[in-house]
Amino acid sequence: MKSFLYVLSMMVLAFALSACASDSSQEATATTAAPAPPDTATPPANTATPPAARAAEAAPAAKPDAPKAPVIRTVTIPEGTAITVYPTDPISTATNKAGDTFTATLADPIVINGETIAARGTTVRGRVIDAEDSGRVKGKANIQLALTSVVAGGKAYPIATRPFLQEAEGSKGRDAGLIGGAAGVGAAIGALAGGKSGAAKGAAIGGAAGTGAVLATKGKEVEFGPETKMTFALEKAAELPRLR
Repeated sequence: MKSFLYVLSMMVLAFALSACASDSSQEATATTAAPAPPDTATPPANTATPPAARAAEAAPAAKPDAPKAPVIRTVTIPEGTAITVYPTDPISTATNKAGDTFTATLADPIVINGETIAARGTTVRGRVIDAEDSGRVKGKANIQLALTSVVAGGKAYPIATRPFLQEAEGSKGRDAGLIGGAAGVGAAIGALAGGKSGAAKGAAIGGAAGTGAVLATKGKEVEFGPETKMTFALEKAAELPRLR
């Protein structure tokens, strides 16, 4: 009987020890498998680029501001102001016709209220309004010119002047000399050939020859060269840039 009790006690003790070992193993497994608590001290890195930064990266580089065009100040040239020029191109009634253009330079500066607006030598442009060459016996050569612009800083500023009219000198004295000279020569030849009657005939023949020479000879032309000084007057007020 005692032996049976002893064996039973040993079996109970072994079962109890086995149960304790199993509980300890389960606790160890649970402890190992538990996840570590999150580290709240360090926030997760944000790898996304902010919209403002993306817009700044996408925007093109700013271009430097373009230089502003200089403001051109102008001054009013009153109507009637005299503009004196020397022609750069030769002008002649023998070669020029209405509509032709020409260039010239200021012979005198344009001064307004003590301020030089256009210096001597400034380029000006003009136009032939009308031109008639000399006729034979009747009709004198004449020409009409006008200035159309003043060139400053590479730009032409329009102006309008009254017509400059020039007429050729008359040729009556020259024509009379031609006729008279021819008549005298004819009279001398006629006198040698036939006395008084021959002289009269010779004078008539010589006079006719002289008249024929006049009819075949054109009158004087109007010509302007680089040394010719011409003065125009503004027909209406004009705006020209200041030098400074």
